[in-house]
Amino acid sequence: MLEKTYQPAEIEKRIYQAWESAGAFRAGRPERAAAKPYCIAIPPPNVTGSLHMGHALNNTLQDVLCRFERMRGKDVLWQPGTDHAGIATQMVVERKLAGENRTDRRTMGRQAFVAEVWKWKAESGGMILNQLKRLGASCDWSRERFTMDEGLSRAVIEVFVELYRKGLIYKDKRLVNWDPRFQSAISDLEVMQVEVKGHLWHLRYPLAEDPSRFIVVATTRPETMLGDTAVAVHPEDERYKALVGKTVVLPLVGRRIPIVADEHSDPEKGSGAVKITPAHDFNDFEVGRRHDLAMINVLAADATLNENAPEAYRGLDRFEARSRIVADLDALGLVEKIEPHTHAVPHGDRSNVPIEPWLTDQWYVNAAELAKDAIAAVEDGRTVFVPKNWEKTYFEWMRNIQPWCISRQLWWGHQIPAWYGPDGEIFVDETENLALAAAQRHYGARVNLERDPDVLDTWFSSALWPFSTLGWPARTPELERYYPTDVVVTGFDIIFFWVARMMMMGLHFQGEVPFRDIYIHALVRDEKGQKMSKSKGNIMDPLDLIDAYGADALRFTLAAMAAQGRDIKLARSRVEGYRNFATKLWNAARFAEMNECVRVEGFDPASARQTVNRWIAGETERTAKAVTAALEAYKFNEAASAVYEFTWGIFCDWYLELVKPVLGGTDEEAKAETRAMVAWTLDQVLKLLHPFMPFITEELWAHMIEPGVGRDALLALSAWPELDGLADPAAGEELGWVVHLVSEVRSVRAEMNVPAAAKVPLVLVGSSEPVRRRSERHQETIGRLARLSAISFEDAPPRAAALIAFGETTAALPLAGVIDMKAERARLQREMEKAAGDVHKIDAKLANAQFLAKAPAEVVDEQRERKAELEALSARLATALGRLED
Repeated sequence: MLEKTYQPAEIEKRIYQAWESAGAFRAGRPERAAAKPYCIAIPPPNVTGSLHMGHALNNTLQDVLCRFERMRGKDVLWQPGTDHAGIATQMVVERKLAGENRTDRRTMGRQAFVAEVWKWKAESGGMILNQLKRLGASCDWSRERFTMDEGLSRAVIEVFVELYRKGLIYKDKRLVNWDPRFQSAISDLEVMQVEVKGHLWHLRYPLAEDPSRFIVVATTRPETMLGDTAVAVHPEDERYKALVGKTVVLPLVGRRIPIVADEHSDPEKGSGAVKITPAHDFNDFEVGRRHDLAMINVLAADATLNENAPEAYRGLDRFEARSRIVADLDALGLVEKIEPHTHAVPHGDRSNVPIEPWLTDQWYVNAAELAKDAIAAVEDGRTVFVPKNWEKTYFEWMRNIQPWCISRQLWWGHQIPAWYGPDGEIFVDETENLALAAAQRHYGARVNLERDPDVLDTWFSSALWPFSTLGWPARTPELERYYPTDVVVTGFDIIFFWVARMMMMGLHFQGEVPFRDIYIHALVRDEKGQKMSKSKGNIMDPLDLIDAYGADALRFTLAAMAAQGRDIKLARSRVEGYRNFATKLWNAARFAEMNECVRVEGFDPASARQTVNRWIAGETERTAKAVTAALEAYKFNEAASAVYEFTWGIFCDWYLELVKPVLGGTDEEAKAETRAMVAWTLDQVLKLLHPFMPFITEELWAHMIEPGVGRDALLALSAWPELDGLADPAAGEELGWVVHLVSEVRSVRAEMNVPAAAKVPLVLVGSSEPVRRRSERHQETIGRLARLSAISFEDAPPRAAALIAFGETTAALPLAGVIDMKAERARLQREMEKAAGDVHKIDAKLANAQFLAKAPAEVVDEQRERKAELEALSARLATALGRLED
């Protein structure tokens, strides 16, 4: 017997252990050897990570797809694993060493420090994978990979060597995002923009030919002016045309620098002249290349001023140097003005220090060349974005792609397989011995080589994930069977950093796209539409929600709200609401159990003779087709909505209520058929709900059978409902009429504040003979569900009644003596007037350009949503008022 109340904490761990013990999630099960493969490679979470709401959404959607396709009979591989997360992991271990008062990594040395990281990984890394199990993730855990395991490391080395030999990896001196704290290049994704209240300094640069004349330039970083190598003006700016080609003297340095004409300068901004510092600004770097300017780096790796700065500033921290430089310029009369200036300053997302554009030697991938095939693959439809509008973003990025900086000045990661000879000659090979052999051939003698100390960008190994996890560079059976994968599910923020790079690497090394579909989900925000952040204190922990309401409730909430292209506004109340849905399902199963509704072997729903049973069979078929079509189209919210409305609305609220008289009656043949149909329909409900709510459905699946009889298989491995031929139009029309009539009566009662206990008569007006016969057949059911005292037939509606009209049916509820009709009419009119007034106020706000400009987007959205709610309320009130018959 089922427990009286549904307690997810009591079943979830046990159910997951049952799945694992049965090998339910293993790919390559013998019985599916001939089945069509289906594969998703999990976006590998950081080994340092803990489950957050973005993970919960992303992995819920993947799990829905994997469970759906597994039930459709496919050989499903959901490939799990974690990313070594270079900077994040190195930082965690350095903090651990500091907390234990142990020596720092530089004193410890590289080999010992890396050993410490591996030790930490073995003890504490990968916690997030166990958290994913709590969510219900059905990965094939026997195939778990790590971006630095032996096989994936071999793949990384092979890719680097091959691309280097083809000239697609090279070393170059370019600007990078430089983190002075970590003293490493970092990716754009690791840079966050922080709004800072700073200053804009307007500086005078004297003309070399006439020091009494100046060009004024403005900067937010005066310390970089020591590396200026030009001043740029717009070629069409009449003010400066005569000065182009002349020079200014760089203050404090004395260096003569040219005035160049370049469209980078905006004549509408400031003086129209800009200082050009190619070694410390990304835009200036490009100007420098166009005009063949010198690139003078004035900062050291730790952001102190280096030997290229005047002696007075060498060794100073960049911010101390800034103050000194401004003071010295002011003393020379070269500061025209200083303005308060609020602007975004790039910071390292982990170091929390301002990032410097820094000129340094790094390793690069020729991304523009690799992007060509990746662009073509989306253009010709080999890979499809869902929603399709993300293709535009992808193409914009890919067609304007820059060289990809892949080297990082860290110790934790894949060390670059490059060695340097005594004269700086580079030898790239799979192993040091091969590099030594190549060096011996080059020099004609054995020489000592020094390995490049840098490691590869974490995204480099992640780019290989769809095929390296399947065993490449070996041609494994898994690679042959599961590549290309079917879909990648990810957020829009890593389309460029991960998705595009997987496309490039997959096409280059496998000759095929890495996935057929790219599903881009939206962000999970708080209930007001604000982005979750620690500073706002609005973070919702998925594990807390699982503890409170169960994994199924959280999963269903996320899936039900995952509309394509729309951010999720997550409220705790929504999760609680879907916990109530799970309880509703549990109680429906208990009702079935108490009424001996157990699965009948060989029962054919098409054989049903009772109208109500033919109706529910058709509704079940319609729902199964709707859910299937929605999931095939990645419309998770539509699939969840269809199964929710069927389960709660049609099955629980209508069908089980409609069959109560049959189950409690004396017609044994009708009772037996209905019991079998209830059990069959509940089985279909459990199957359709399983991808969304796997724990409760698996538990109920095991219970809803005859005592002593086991199921043939776990629900997770059972067949998806593929129903056809069950629709009965006549039964659908008849029961649809009953449901519609009862619903309308209930609406009227609620709108008119009819007391719940009051039974009222129903008059069917001018009814046709078929409607009369139908109402007589279902008189007991309609009266019980609508709380009616009687049903009668009249040619005209009585006075003081509320009217109902749908299709060819007109009905009236005489309410005289039940409610005060005059007072009710006045109440409805007052509420309509109040709603109209509130709409008018909101319209005034939304018409105010100042409000729209200043108010946060979530506040504007909230006002629009409130307006829509009020308009819907007004429509309901108008309908209720229109029903009142004098």
